[in-house]
Amino acid sequence: MLGCGGNRVKKIEKSEIKAFLGAGSYFEGKLSFDEVVRIDGKFSGEIQSSDTLIIGDTAEVEGSIQVGLLILSGKFKGQVVASTGIELLGKARVTGLLQTPQLKIAETVNFNGEIKMPSTDAASSE
Repeated sequence: MLGCGGNRVKKIEKSEIKAFLGAGSYFEGKLSFDEVVRIDGKFSGEIQSSDTLIIGDTAEVEGSIQVGLLILSGKFKGQVVASTGIELLGKARVTGLLQTPQLKIAETVNFNGEIKMPSTDAASSE
């Protein structure tokens, strides 16, 4: 698994994933965490963290996400604010608003929505 590390890509090892919602699982509510979390099942609600969220190929997520880094290859509908970056991989299907300073989108991604990329220069001058 890959992740944004500034302008470089770093590898996320399986051992770094501290929580996992597997395919066939469903969770509704609010999720907060401090380390890397992966969702391969269905999730509806609110997710908040300063760390990394991985939404796998089989995942279906709907709601509001505020994280450091989002790596997405499943289905997502809603709003994302990622302070570090967002990576949309191969099979990702996204409907909604993405806000992040760094965005990577694979050619095969299906995206319908709005992208906001705040300038770090504008933020520091305010």
